[in-house]
Amino acid sequence: MPDLQSQIIPEKVPEHIAIIMDGNGRWAKQKGMPRVLGHRNGVKSVREVTEAAAQLGVKYLTLYAFSTENWSRPATEVTALMTLLVETIKGEIKDLNKNGIRLTAIGELTSLPAATYKTLIEGIEQTKNNSKITLVLALNYSSKWEITRAVRLLAEKVKSGHITLEDIDEKHVEQEMTTHGIPDPDLVIRTSGEARLSNFLLWQAAYSELYFTKVLWPDFRKNDLMEAIISYQQRERRFGMISEQVGKEGAG
Repeated sequence: MPDLQSQIIPEKVPEHIAIIMDGNGRWAKQKGMPRVLGHRNGVKSVREVTEAAAQLGVKYLTLYAFSTENWSRPATEVTALMTLLVETIKGEIKDLNKNGIRLTAIGELTSLPAATYKTLIEGIEQTKNNSKITLVLALNYSSKWEITRAVRLLAEKVKSGHITLEDIDEKHVEQEMTTHGIPDPDLVIRTSGEARLSNFLLWQAAYSELYFTKVLWPDFRKNDLMEAIISYQQRERRFGMISEQVGKEGAG
């Protein structure tokens, strides 16, 4: 097996990687297991990928853990997922602190079950001083919900006279996003072979590089992350410019 880490350029490691963790259910089905066991095995991938990202120099890792649409899944699966989330956060606090991982979350968090919300807030509080990498859990999150929320908040500010309609620009919209203070993702990874964003960070991923892999999330490991980073480093990010302009910007 090639030494993937030696192929990674440390200075070009993405500052922020976001991952759509897909394929837990299919992984379990292939093995004749209940879907919840796929989610449980997916936790191992979360642990390894988070620690690998920190080791490689990634500063922010956002994981799409539960979308607003996921509530429509069978009640038993939703309950199992929420229970698993509580167990995982409680069980990982010690290692998060040991590895300098700060936990935070985005989404409509107050609508989570009380026990889940309480455990999440406790985990955020207990890791708030860590600074090696920030692990962002997208929970009860959808991009359409987030953008609608931002529009409503801006409308309230206009109505109250804090800003005028003419004041509203991209910066004002970004300030109302739940990701305010977090840089936009450089790289968005989706596992399991699906090639769509599924209502995830649509505003923030406007210029993100996208990487799709057929690997199911419970099988996704450090080597898979490094392959995604190597692919990212081989691309030219132009942000609407042409290649010659990008080269000139880099030379400056």
